[in-house]
Amino acid sequence: MGDSVALKGGRGSASMVQKCKLCARENSIEILSSTIKSYNAEDHEKFKTIVEFECRGLEPVDFQPQAGFAAEGVESGTVFSDINLQEKDWTDYDEKAQESVGIYEVTHQFVKC
Repeated sequence: MGDSVALKGGRGSASMVQKCKLCARENSIEILSSTIKSYNAEDHEKFKTIVEFECRGLEPVDFQPQAGFAAEGVESGTVFSDINLQEKDWTDYDEKAQESVGIYEVTHQFVKC
């Protein structure tokens, strides 16, 4: 899911570490890899928890998808790898199914636990 950054004082590691410019406190966000789930065709147009974060001193407020996503054709099983969702849309052609496929209007929301 990405590189880990060591936390000060040997307190483990986190996915992102940022030091406060005012108080010098080290804040972090850890991606809890055991919580990563797929978003499937039956989840279409519904919000679904696909990942959880442990946040210390930071709170995510926006998500900008990038490259590195993957999809699989529902009926054909065709694998589409390295999908870039930066534009919040993606289209391709599934040769096995002989039809256009796509991901459209990617949206997100953060929910505090």
